[in-house]
Amino acid sequence: MKNEINDKKLNIGLFIDAFFPMIDGVVNVVDNYAKQLSKYANVTVFTVRSRNKKYVEDRPYNVVRAKIFAVPGLDYDLGMPQFDSKFKKKLKEANLDIVHIHSPFSIGKAGVKYAKKHHIPCIATNHSQYKQDFYKATKSKLITKILLGKIMKVFNACDENWSVNGEVARIYDGYGLKKPAKVVNNATDLQLLTDVEYINSLKKQNNINDEKVFLFVGRLEKLKNIFFTLDALELLKNQGFKFKMFFIGSGQDEEKLRAAVNEKNMQDCVKLLGRISDRKMLAGYYNIADLFLFPSLYDCASLVQIEAASQKTPTIFIKGAATCDGIIDNENGYLSENDVDKFANRIIEIFNNDSIYKKVCENCYTKLYKNWEMQVKQAFEYYKTLIEKNFEKQKSTHRQ
Repeated sequence: MKNEINDKKLNIGLFIDAFFPMIDGVVNVVDNYAKQLSKYANVTVFTVRSRNKKYVEDRPYNVVRAKIFAVPGLDYDLGMPQFDSKFKKKLKEANLDIVHIHSPFSIGKAGVKYAKKHHIPCIATNHSQYKQDFYKATKSKLITKILLGKIMKVFNACDENWSVNGEVARIYDGYGLKKPAKVVNNATDLQLLTDVEYINSLKKQNNINDEKVFLFVGRLEKLKNIFFTLDALELLKNQGFKFKMFFIGSGQDEEKLRAAVNEKNMQDCVKLLGRISDRKMLAGYYNIADLFLFPSLYDCASLVQIEAASQKTPTIFIKGAATCDGIIDNENGYLSENDVDKFANRIIEIFNNDSIYKKVCENCYTKLYKNWEMQVKQAFEYYKTLIEKNFEKQKSTHRQ
């Protein structure tokens, strides 16, 4: 069977309940998995339709989309694969060898159902702190408990769960995961930018001279602690600390953030650049940044901190945040108390010790930076192992 797996081009299904043109960390993870896996296998991403009817599919792999129910007030929609005959037909014809779900809602459930029906391996990756999401949306502990129970049934129905770091594995254990999760870290497609001319042109374009450059990349939403960041920056400005701060991304609180910047009269040093899809330009902003500001208590293991590390730019986190699992203060990153004043003071401390700062810049690159090509190649080899074990198990079952 091992030779058969190696000779055959496998059919891999990735299932996610949100996808392009929506962009978030999980979408980027699935996109990178799909792009890399396409080198070795036939890959299909099963997901939801876009609200944007003019959106043109341009991914280098197959994408199958299901009908949606647009949820008012939310960026995300509810997939309805069970009522979509075209989706069901394409899923049936996919002849998948393995299912990998990246969300536990209707699309993820469709993946698990397919895997059980066809007796193939099913993996789930644990990306998000759903308990926080549910409580934020409902403000009810009871409803949160009920919803958490429902998604944990999906995760527990999978053969394996992969958590994006050790802290997330512990969180999902607390959610009720029956078997310990395997830790599989995220990565990035960015590589260290060495185009000095391009980097200097980006600095010139943004009038950067001798001031420190700070950066945030991600969804502009309150839960990412973006207003905490702005308050800390205001303290720095009032103390005469020279800096430029760039927020890259979009989101439901983008205009509120812009209004807050104007209200604080910080337009001269805080810029909202919107979403940047050009990967070289994004790498350029990471490269010119001296520090990535990421006080999020929501994220599990954000891609952006790995992207920053790819350009030798360290990140400052809040102590105890899930996303700072593996970070050692003053070694491969920085940690601060969850307090605006202390966060601002910590930034000042960082730049008062140049030797430690230089060490942290190098260490974040050598110890935190991971490339998707290598990570997904390892995942693919593991897929093959699971498929082989499953084949032997099914063969043994039929003999009995």
